[in-house]
Amino acid sequence: MFRQLAFFALAVLPSSFAQISDNFESGWDQTKWPIYAPDCNQGGSVSLDSTTAHSGKNSIKVSGAGGYCGHIFFGSTKVPTGDVYVRTYLKAQNALNANHVSFITMTDNGLGTNKHLRIGGQSNILMYNRESDDATLPDLSPQGIATSEALPTGAWECFEYHLGKDGTIETWLNNETIPGLTVKTGVSNPNDQQWVRANYKPAVSAIYFGWESYGGDVNTFWYDDVAISSTRVGC
Repeated sequence: MFRQLAFFALAVLPSSFAQISDNFESGWDQTKWPIYAPDCNQGGSVSLDSTTAHSGKNSIKVSGAGGYCGHIFFGSTKVPTGDVYVRTYLKAQNALNANHVSFITMTDNGLGTNKHLRIGGQSNILMYNRESDDATLPDLSPQGIATSEALPTGAWECFEYHLGKDGTIETWLNNETIPGLTVKTGVSNPNDQQWVRANYKPAVSAIYFGWESYGGDVNTFWYDDVAISSTRVGC
């Protein structure tokens, strides 16, 4: 009941907040959530799946193929112009391994034409990556790796993040802050040195959920109860 009320509250907020949310119980509206596969699309697929869901009966299934052109996403350009908060429940079939992959990608014109802010994995942990200079958050040193988390497989996980115009980044997994995925005034993160050297301030214009690998890795992700808002939605 609480989850239903939360989604109703999001639905009736003024459109100026530019938030969008969906539990996909009415199906997959491809106008609301179009497919995104820049440059090429070879083998990946997005579909409505009624065999598993975080709530209700439906979720969105992304079957990602190997290599960059095996990438595919779905998402929205309805992104707030100020603070951006994203919440999704997700389920991964395979664990993140040593190779670089992304399961969320965001267009950010501040990084250059067709460049993206990406969230995914490398060194077996969750991490951010800037396509423009390949910087990672956290630093992928042994110390930096220890400050992030692995993404569990085979179960629904609540993943949230916040991007601030002042450069703030906050990240939560199942309501727990991930220290290594934090950049915030007054909060110490000794493993963000590669990230902060560019004085980066996120300015994302679209957010997409899916799969992209930069080697041969394949994976299947499911997404449900997705929300993009100007304030934190929570789990």
